[in-house]
Amino acid sequence: MTTTRQDAWTQDEDLLLAEVVLRHIREGGTQLGAFEEVGRRLTRTAAACGFRWNSFVRKQYKSGIELAKKQRKDLKKQVNTEIAQNIQPEVEVEAVEINTSLSLREIISLLQEYEKTESDLHEIIKENKLLKKQLEHLQEHIQKLSSEKITLENNIQLIEEDYKALIEIMERARKMVVLQEDERSKKVKFQMDRNGNLERIENK
Repeated sequence: MTTTRQDAWTQDEDLLLAEVVLRHIREGGTQLGAFEEVGRRLTRTAAACGFRWNSFVRKQYKSGIELAKKQRKDLKKQVNTEIAQNIQPEVEVEAVEINTSLSLREIISLLQEYEKTESDLHEIIKENKLLKKQLEHLQEHIQKLSSEKITLENNIQLIEEDYKALIEIMERARKMVVLQEDERSKKVKFQMDRNGNLERIENK
């Protein structure tokens, strides 16, 4: 199964898109047909090719489009002239009616394809707007998380500083207790009384 590409367009791909579209215009084809042909050759969707053409490439080939339309018009005149020269007088009216019928079908088909292409472009634009909103929401969420991270880091730093201060206070208190015990032990002395018993004497 062929995977549809969604990567960025290259200059060569833009050139191919322009060449195919201009050829279809020149030969009396439709833009949708051109988009489908380019899509097959580049493994992209016809809608993606249409969006690329209308949003970027077409602006660079305005003179080429006008020339292709003129060539199509000249070609159509030439074909009609050749047909008019080759048909018999008795079937001339019938031939004109058939040609008119075919032209109407072509116009209807062209309008239907244009409507479909326009609908696809609207869907792409709508999807792009939705993705843009989602991106903005994610950026806001990231910014909020970054702010919360900074706040938490500051709080952790304060807690660590308080913890170190508490440890220092506890260590000082422990040393003071030990010193007090030593002082008390130094104040206590024993001496022998007249009967030969040890007697405790508190130092003053």
